[in-house]
Amino acid sequence: MKTELPKRYVAWLVAIYVACGLVYMIWRIGTMNATVPWLSIPLYAAELYGYLSGLLFVLMTYRLSVRESQPPAPGLKVDVFVPTYNESVDLLRRTLLAAKRMDYPHETWLLDDGRRDSMRTLAEELGCRYLDRDNNAHAKAGNLNNALQFSSGDFIAIFDADHAPRKDFLVKTLGFFRDAGVAFVQTPQDFFNIDSFNHRLGKKRVWDEQALFFKIIQRGKDALNAAFFCGSCAVIRRSAVQEIGGFATETVTEDVHTAIKLHKRGYRSVYYAESLAFGLAPHSIDTYLKQRMRWGMGAMQVFRRENVLFGHGLTLGQRLNYFASALFFFEGWQKLVFFITPPAVFLSGQLPIVAPLDLFLMLFCLYYVLSMLVHLELGRGYNSLLLSEQYAMARFFAFMSTSVGLFRRNIPFAVTDKQLSDTGKMWLWLSPLLFLAGLTAASVPVGLYRIYTGSIPLGAGVVTFLWTSVTLLTAVVVAVFAHRHASNRRAEYRFPLRVPVTLTLDGNAYLGLTSDLSPNGALYIGEGVPGLARGGMVDIAIHLPNLIVRDVAQATFVRDPAANTGAQTQVGLHFQWDKRGNTGALETFLFGSRLQLDMGNLTETDTPPLTRLAELLRREGGGPSLAQSWAAGLLMQPLRSGMLPVAIATIEGTAPLLFSSIELDLNPGTLLRQPVAGQQMERTVNLTPTGKLTTPTGDFHLYQIAPHVTAA
Repeated sequence: MKTELPKRYVAWLVAIYVACGLVYMIWRIGTMNATVPWLSIPLYAAELYGYLSGLLFVLMTYRLSVRESQPPAPGLKVDVFVPTYNESVDLLRRTLLAAKRMDYPHETWLLDDGRRDSMRTLAEELGCRYLDRDNNAHAKAGNLNNALQFSSGDFIAIFDADHAPRKDFLVKTLGFFRDAGVAFVQTPQDFFNIDSFNHRLGKKRVWDEQALFFKIIQRGKDALNAAFFCGSCAVIRRSAVQEIGGFATETVTEDVHTAIKLHKRGYRSVYYAESLAFGLAPHSIDTYLKQRMRWGMGAMQVFRRENVLFGHGLTLGQRLNYFASALFFFEGWQKLVFFITPPAVFLSGQLPIVAPLDLFLMLFCLYYVLSMLVHLELGRGYNSLLLSEQYAMARFFAFMSTSVGLFRRNIPFAVTDKQLSDTGKMWLWLSPLLFLAGLTAASVPVGLYRIYTGSIPLGAGVVTFLWTSVTLLTAVVVAVFAHRHASNRRAEYRFPLRVPVTLTLDGNAYLGLTSDLSPNGALYIGEGVPGLARGGMVDIAIHLPNLIVRDVAQATFVRDPAANTGAQTQVGLHFQWDKRGNTGALETFLFGSRLQLDMGNLTETDTPPLTRLAELLRREGGGPSLAQSWAAGLLMQPLRSGMLPVAIATIEGTAPLLFSSIELDLNPGTLLRQPVAGQQMERTVNLTPTGKLTTPTGDFHLYQIAPHVTAA
């Protein structure tokens, strides 16, 4: 295993941060106001918690593993488990389709704890093994353990009901088991619904609240042989899990608990950081917080049962990593202290810190600026301090409530809702935050009066007022974001993919692109379709890599642009196929890749400030960005019959980029036809290959377009 270390300037930054943090924490002891211990002690404890968490963050992210997949040995016997309880047929269908079509011989099992006839029928339809049981003892762990008794594979791949794997999942992961000491291989849990509560979508970046853990922290844990088994998107060795008595059933987080038991037995773990499966992230604050509460309570249970700091069998690195993961869920108490300190100061007129303001601000600002820079640089661009603080505020009360896991022995297992619901219990889940915001807002007039009368020093009062304002502003942002995600009108996520499509009506074909695409419908943008009105039926052909999906669709709306505007017609389409006869080609294409990020040129990272400065000093710069202008075209292939529909992206600062569903026969002077303002415009172009975008059905081939120049 290779490892990745930070740049030298980041290493110096970390050393300075650790030293300055220690100096600041020691200095802060002498600044505590002994007359108000109820205020000063919690504030210092919260700051000390932050410093300890920062040290553990450095431990987990300073050195990262770099894994390269190896080809699997031939002849391995592999079972694929997909456990389910109450998820929908549609959701399970796409997961099973993707699991069945994975490369490398395997047998796919649907493990139904809901004992539903619809699941049995689905398994039979898709050629999967079906297994249920007469009880739900130990929830998911019990379901998996029951399946161990009826299956015989040497290796078991596990996917949650919503996680559709890529075709190469097994090929990429099984090779690591050539090492007989490896118990499991974990891959990232990535998500396709980038409009979820977990995500923040910008013009060029899509930020995922879990990306820092799965893209950075897990790699740091892996470097110390402490990577988690996360319960999905993983492969585990049957003999190893049988040696520890099966999947752990004593806690509600069977995955982490199982990993600890395996590590205590001396087994090694592997974390392969490439996203090989894509699932459904929580869509609203209620499902988000329910999931985090289960994780937190499970972490508390594991921390108590396994004694991760002092129990036998773990290395020092493993102990500290498991301790860091449990400590994270005490963050809610720290945030509570930070949130209530400003209103407590305003309402009581007492200060928790007794020190010269200029000295305090100098040391405080130095320490916290260093802390922020360290978190950004070691986060390698996956971290966002502003967004992280917003999510910390959203979940602070939920994390506080998980502390009961330290004392409760029996906690019911709660299945995370995988469906896109119409409403969420937003206001109930936001009530602690709203109460806190109300208290903070009510304290402001009192605080301003105290500042005016001099009962609170001006400098300290201004700092407290700014602190209060930041808390209130963050609360407003969180509430607005939660409200926006409280309901979803659509039953399915629609992928913002630009795929060539042709509509045929009365024998005439019309060319366009999809804008929103799902297994049930799409938004067509392209040539006008004369005679098509709302409720009308039209034949559709979707040009995917290596195949064309044909269907009949109903128009849900038709928007024709005004004359001479140059705008394109928009048609909402609802597909009419009977899913019992559907081959699942479109679902296979949509679920199980990161095409929507690649095609939209969206990045998951942002360059950290010091790294950006270093690039500027070295005069390094990024390449051209993908503009948001798309068009459909027809490409004449001399060796093939007819015209090939293609998508064309206008690139900022360079030549346009052409997306083709097949590899083209490159010839000088290729004919490209595009509909412009109701007319077919033809031009001769030269195409230069620039790369590929991989999808579950094949590759999109990319070509730069240059005008054809005829020699004089």
